[in-house]
Amino acid sequence: MNFETLLGYLLQKPGATEDFPFDNQTLVIKVGGKMFALVGIKNDPLRINLKCDPIKAEFLRQQHPAVLPGYHMNKRHWNTVVLDDTIADAEIFTMIDDSYDLVVQGLPKVRRPKV
Repeated sequence: MNFETLLGYLLQKPGATEDFPFDNQTLVIKVGGKMFALVGIKNDPLRINLKCDPIKAEFLRQQHPAVLPGYHMNKRHWNTVVLDDTIADAEIFTMIDDSYDLVVQGLPKVRRPKV
C-alpha cells in the first residue's frame, strides 16, 4: 500500500484530522481530538500504529509477522503494522476501521463525529 492510498483512507473517516504534533516524521490522525493512527512517513516500508482490542491484537501478531506490538505506545492496546505488502489492503483497512471505531466509542457523545 502506498502513502497516498493510506492517507486517503484515513482521512475519509468522519471527523478525521491530521497533524504533526511530535515531529515532522510522524503523522498523527485523530478523531474528536484522540489519536487513532500514527504513520511513520519516512519509514520504508511505511509503518502505521493502530489501536486494537488486546485479544485481537495478540491474534493479529500471531497471524502476521508484519504486525508488532505498538512502537512507543501501550503495547497491549496498540499494534504497529509494517506495510510491506504481506497483508492484504482490505485487512489493513479493517484494522484502521477497528482502531477508528474503538477511539470513537471512547469519546463523549458530544465529541463523536456526526455521521
